[in-house]
Amino acid sequence: MSLFICPVCGAPLTREEKRYVCPSRHSFDIAAAGYTHLLLANRMHSKTPGDDKGMAAARNRFLSGGYYLPLRTALEELALSLTGDAPRVLDSGCGEGFYTAGIEQALRAAGKAPAVAGIDISKFSLRWAAKRAPQVEFAVASAYHLPVADSSIDLLVNCFSPLGLEEFRRVLAPGGALLYVVPGPRHLWQLKEVLYDRPYPNEEKETPYEGFSYQQIRRVRGQITLDSPQAIRDIFQMTPYYWKTPKAGAERLAQLDRLETEIAFDIHVFRRDSGDTRAQQRTT
Repeated sequence: MSLFICPVCGAPLTREEKRYVCPSRHSFDIAAAGYTHLLLANRMHSKTPGDDKGMAAARNRFLSGGYYLPLRTALEELALSLTGDAPRVLDSGCGEGFYTAGIEQALRAAGKAPAVAGIDISKFSLRWAAKRAPQVEFAVASAYHLPVADSSIDLLVNCFSPLGLEEFRRVLAPGGALLYVVPGPRHLWQLKEVLYDRPYPNEEKETPYEGFSYQQIRRVRGQITLDSPQAIRDIFQMTPYYWKTPKAGAERLAQLDRLETEIAFDIHVFRRDSGDTRAQQRTT
């Protein structure tokens, strides 16, 4: 049985060799690349939403270079500590699957029997994800309309992706964990110094969310060296700065052959409350 449910009628989906099908015979083909499409046409805001082919390839090259491995390691450690023997895991906004694959592999290496799924609105990203993590189910879907049953997920990962809180509350089982990753204050600071005349740090805050209890904030800090123009172009293309940077800043960056910059990630760890009480104050 799949972690996914039918986006049309909400019934469980069964995975067959080349398709997913529900008891009402709604059918969803599995692409040759290994993912399926569960985003209904009336919920698509463009013909090809999300990262385009070039952005997905840039993200895959950069993450495959290991620059963000400290973040993946931290997510793996948290996943191991927060789950039982057979956890049901969903990566919402999984992109090209770098973190999804790491978590799934870490859980299996620890002797657990996870069922893992990832959703993203970019089919181009999911082509890379399905290749990187063939044991994981992947589907084109929206964080605001998750094709997942109520209270069916034990661990939900959201890394630099839209925060669909209403849906996260719905699909997480009571006591289930949410890992919400945001950039730390000085994430890519030296890159921003090249791009902008007056860069400013990212906002750092603790926001309680209804239905969730704060457990901790895991802070990951480090320094990376981008030692090729390609790596510099890739990190630029996979960030929001790609769309927001003035032409002069982009030109300065294009002239660099090497860049050392800080990386900073904050992993906000929540537990799903058993009731609908407002999130409690952070306990650690």
